[in-house]
Amino acid sequence: MNQTQTASVIKTQRPFKLIGELMNNSFARAARAFQARDVTKFQELARLQSDLGANFLTLNIDGTQRMMVKMQEMLEFLPTLIPAIQEVTDVPISFDNPAIEFHVEAFKHYKRTDNNQPILNSVAASREDLDGMIDLVARYDTKVIVMASEKFVEGGGAQCTTAQEVYEATKHHVKLLRDKAGRKNGDMIVDPGLAPISADTYGLVNMGLDSIELIRQDPDLEGIHISVGLTNFSFGLPKDIREGVENAYITLAHAKGLDYILGNPEKELKLLDEDSRFMKVVQQSLAAGRPLEGESQEDAGFRQAEVIMDLFNEDDL
Repeated sequence: MNQTQTASVIKTQRPFKLIGELMNNSFARAARAFQARDVTKFQELARLQSDLGANFLTLNIDGTQRMMVKMQEMLEFLPTLIPAIQEVTDVPISFDNPAIEFHVEAFKHYKRTDNNQPILNSVAASREDLDGMIDLVARYDTKVIVMASEKFVEGGGAQCTTAQEVYEATKHHVKLLRDKAGRKNGDMIVDPGLAPISADTYGLVNMGLDSIELIRQDPDLEGIHISVGLTNFSFGLPKDIREGVENAYITLAHAKGLDYILGNPEKELKLLDEDSRFMKVVQQSLAAGRPLEGESQEDAGFRQAEVIMDLFNEDDL
């Protein structure tokens, strides 16, 4: 079986679309490649993820906590980088940056075909030029990731704190993208947000899961895709259990309607059996994160973190 056939088999086996995340400066290989402006290293990461069956490839060359990147540096590199990636794979690219300047330059150099519709990641209530981003979605006929974890407030956006707010933000974005960019439901990917389970003192994990249910109950939103940044979920946990924890989340969220994931194709991302130890641990932790009567969400969040860390310290994992 050749690499193309292998990737096709992997894609078929996954019950979700996978957006490969490795061309992101948050990961060491991508950061080193960007610092050296080494397009061959980016090509290697693109081929690797394509061979592992990724449906899309994220491109995020923005700064991180450890590395400062100026906008001009990104804009100068994109005209070289994008054609180089497209030389080695026909998997569509998901362009990830909060600034419209990045997307303007990226789409200018992206070679579009009938089979490689790109993704603009992302539109959100807090974007400085949300209308401009929506115009780009229409002009280049892209899919679009909606950050529904932000609600619309006067003057911009604010963090959603309930599933209902995520649902309402979703409806707001969907109307904008239908009316101003002519997007169909299948062109839109909603991200309800995902926090680290071990540091989630605001109840954001449960909020996201509950919001997926609300979105899937609305017939007007039928066909909308739902995605999360999966790596966030296991952040701060021991490395040897992260994959299992992420798969437990996938299993819970997929049952509610998750059908896209931004994740690492090198991991064996899959659905788990209900009797999996990882499933039981994550379910108990999230249940502990629901506030009891008279209790604050912060109190419940600390209990959620304690439960998952205590359970994963047990010897039977």
